[in-house]
Amino acid sequence: MVKSKYQSVLELGEKLNIQNGDVKENNGKLEIRGTAETQYQKDLLWDEIKRVGGENPNDLMADIKVANDSYYAKHEVEKGESLSKIAKHYYGDPMKYNKIFEANRDKLDNPDMIHPGQELVIPKM
Repeated sequence: MVKSKYQSVLELGEKLNIQNGDVKENNGKLEIRGTAETQYQKDLLWDEIKRVGGENPNDLMADIKVANDSYYAKHEVEKGESLSKIAKHYYGDPMKYNKIFEANRDKLDNPDMIHPGQELVIPKM
């Protein structure tokens, strides 16, 4: 029963390709374990858990680890995007675009020149 409540969390975990995933139902409590590639993916899972179960769900125990904590996320540039738009998505603040630019100086010479298909590192805040 509790597993169906958190079905959207399990589906998101599959979509994000969470590694070493393990899901068990034990005495009315769902136990979820796995490893996300980045902190951003872990945050997405926790956001979904909170959306479904509330801020402190008492019917779920989640142990989500992060495989790579050297950066927050990786982002593939799509047509029409700018560093400020990407910064707004990840940080909630378009003015933090320079943080992304500086982390990608090996690929970027100008913060106004990004191209679809480029993979950018999104640094931790």
